[in-house]
Amino acid sequence: MFLPTADTASGAPPGTPCWVDLATLDTSMACEFYGSLFNWEFHSKNDPVGGDGRYIIALRDNVQVAGLYHPSAGNPTGWSLHLRVAGAVNTVQWVEHLGGSVRLGPLEIPERGVLLHVTDPSGAPVVLWQPPSGWIFGAHLPGMFCGADLNTYDGSAADEFYSKLFGYTSEQIGGDGIDYAEWRIGYERVLYRCVMDEHSEPASPHWLVYFEVDPDVGTDALAETAHKLGGGVLVEPYDTTFGRTALLTDPGGAPFAVIDHSRPVDLGVGRAEVDDPHDD
Repeated sequence: MFLPTADTASGAPPGTPCWVDLATLDTSMACEFYGSLFNWEFHSKNDPVGGDGRYIIALRDNVQVAGLYHPSAGNPTGWSLHLRVAGAVNTVQWVEHLGGSVRLGPLEIPERGVLLHVTDPSGAPVVLWQPPSGWIFGAHLPGMFCGADLNTYDGSAADEFYSKLFGYTSEQIGGDGIDYAEWRIGYERVLYRCVMDEHSEPASPHWLVYFEVDPDVGTDALAETAHKLGGGVLVEPYDTTFGRTALLTDPGGAPFAVIDHSRPVDLGVGRAEVDDPHDD
């Protein structure tokens, strides 16, 4: 779903991406990296989610775009996708009825609404979030969230779970043997789902988060900057039907994708926006 620069996440339809955050063992390094890469600024607030009691809000042009925090011991690191729910407490029953499992919550956090960490039936973790009234999430402009792919081995289980939970319609847009589906709310594109190759190096089901590239900078230059800042380039920039894309990692090893949607190339159907980092 294509959100304007600053959308009120609490008023978006259930199932809409409404936030992304990064769990990292070095928040200072992450702030320096993403601040330089995407021109983010940061402010910190007290929050029980952070292992150090802090939660850092990233802003681009004074609009909230992402969160960063130090995870508690034993919890995973990396980028997480949040999907909006109207009521987190009632959603627990639906998640379990549809074959998912609850890992944490519902957890009410002052000024941040109610969080519910779950694992879907295909094995992928996701955060279901009831954001507070007026919560702003900037998206789909340079340096902001612009999409996500669910990479899993069980596409049918993922399609059924999210379609029944949020009313998504699922359309197969893959080709050449690629199982790649587009999920929509009404006529609006919301998310994508890709089935990983079982014969490749094993990887856990996961979400891959995309950030929009400034066309005046370009994907190639942004990837080079990420490398100079201590990050990595897992997939070199290349053209897709969605735009010029690259797969990067931050200095802590967290993968994320960047894409310049102003540069689509007609290569035919059958390819995801970016090659999955774990699908060799």
